[in-house]
Amino acid sequence: MEATDNTGNEILEVIAKASKFNYWMYTTIKPYLKGNILEIGSGIGNISTYLLADNASITLSDTDPYYTNILQEKFSRYNNLKNILQIDILDTNFEITYAAYKDSFDTVFLLNVLEHIADDKKAVKNCKYLLKPAGKLVILTPAYKFLYSSLDKALGHYRRYTIGRIKKLFDENNLKVEKSFYFNALGIVAWLYGKIFRLKTIPAGEMGFYNRLTGLAKIIDKISFKKTGLSVIAIGEKI
Repeated sequence: MEATDNTGNEILEVIAKASKFNYWMYTTIKPYLKGNILEIGSGIGNISTYLLADNASITLSDTDPYYTNILQEKFSRYNNLKNILQIDILDTNFEITYAAYKDSFDTVFLLNVLEHIADDKKAVKNCKYLLKPAGKLVILTPAYKFLYSSLDKALGHYRRYTIGRIKKLFDENNLKVEKSFYFNALGIVAWLYGKIFRLKTIPAGEMGFYNRLTGLAKIIDKISFKKTGLSVIAIGEKI
């Protein structure tokens, strides 16, 4: 079986080798991942692996059976893995199809997923449906329209975001914004490099080099007070 999106799969494999960067992303969102957790769009488990190693109570999911099969092969041995589901966040009959999971999770999180979804308002609404009252939705998305590039297009990205756009999306779905900030300011330089040279994939060599710069990237985020970055992170509470 092959992935529905071969370009996306290739990039996930490249990013999987960037262990320092992946762990930084994980530790950045870790404080907001509590209780019974659902990951939407787990892919090949680049972030899932850290949650499972930390003994989090987690359900993994993806819309592509290619990825759910990989997740099963990689992680089925973990006792704290509650389930692996095939979830289509835009299912026409979402509340019927996934009625068994209504109000089930303390946290639902999506990392680099929302930009792939045509109707992001509906996607957020359906994520909220899965949350318990006062549950938290954690989202990480690419930032800034001006950074949209040939790589975004190759990956099937509909858009890039700002904090303001995410807040509006949360407001429209009656989610209280608990916190929002930018992540990975140094990454803007790397993405502009890719935009200038019209890259349609992330070269393994460049990703490996950036992985070695993770320590510097952390310092830049600290001194910039997370006021800018390649990504937006937002946490919303179901009210």
